[in-house]
Amino acid sequence: MSVDVNDINAAAQRLAGKAVTTPLLESPLVNDRLGCRLLIKAECLQRTGSFKFRGAYNRICQFTPEERERGVVAYSSGNHAQGVAAAARQVGTKAVIVVPRDIPEIKRRNTESWGAKLAFYDRDTEDRVAVAQAIADKSGAVIVPPFDDERVIAGQGTIGLEILAQARAQGAVPDAVLIPCGGGGLTAGIATAIKGSAPDCRVITVEPAGFDDTRRSFAAGERVFNDLGPGHPTTFCDALTAEAPGKLTFPINAELVDGALVLDDGPICQGVYTAFVDFKLVLEPSGAIGLAALLCGALAPVFEPEGKTIAVVASGGNVDPATFTEALGRAAADTRAD
Repeated sequence: MSVDVNDINAAAQRLAGKAVTTPLLESPLVNDRLGCRLLIKAECLQRTGSFKFRGAYNRICQFTPEERERGVVAYSSGNHAQGVAAAARQVGTKAVIVVPRDIPEIKRRNTESWGAKLAFYDRDTEDRVAVAQAIADKSGAVIVPPFDDERVIAGQGTIGLEILAQARAQGAVPDAVLIPCGGGGLTAGIATAIKGSAPDCRVITVEPAGFDDTRRSFAAGERVFNDLGPGHPTTFCDALTAEAPGKLTFPINAELVDGALVLDDGPICQGVYTAFVDFKLVLEPSGAIGLAALLCGALAPVFEPEGKTIAVVASGGNVDPATFTEALGRAAADTRAD
């Protein structure tokens, strides 16, 4: 396998004092309602507001002096952009980030605040990888992809190490972990860490409807691509809209993942609402999708949660106020209707 637990342990050493050891949160009242023990890994409280800083820093801090001089170029829907920008600033190298023209304002503003320059592309007509490659060819910058890189995967895997250690400190061993899934780097890292120490723990991905390339790839036994051309489905889970699983991430996840779930935007609003009301967390829809899968009962056909300990990765909290307000309002309306 391309990434192992030793790589993740080494990444944890590099990230010590750089990344936040985010809390593993629990609410007895929520546990009572759900009939299981829920542990939320609050990566929305990570530096830059999402887990992406971990992988970006683990990659960029290993640049040679010559690579630092050349700088970094990355492509992202927003969270990797911020992670790369912050990591580049800490390491002392320049960064150019290729982002969609419709990037959420909060992600655009934060990325620029970390000192990165932005290059915009059109989701419907341009290939972001090609745009980034052209910039790298011209400037000599090193491309740091959002998920398909061994050192990025290892950095994300440190979340899995923390979940296990923090759960043990709370007298728990997770029976399952729910992970938001885009290109699969977060899943690959966490699954590698979890299965290395707790092989019986189920690893389950959650994707938005219309962008379930990982689920369909598992079923097909090979990488399947989403149709992202004009008229393609939309979702407010903007961080989970990768074209396909990564070449590196897919074989890892095909071996280690135990199930794959898909949710419409509607139930995801309840995840945003519950995180805010019961855990005092601000999550973007992409970051709330794992929690939503547990709340709406989508997990049960794959793994019965009753009486079990379920860890959920709340992967990010970079949400525009309008989107956050809309999600809370939709969830509140659904709650009143029930």
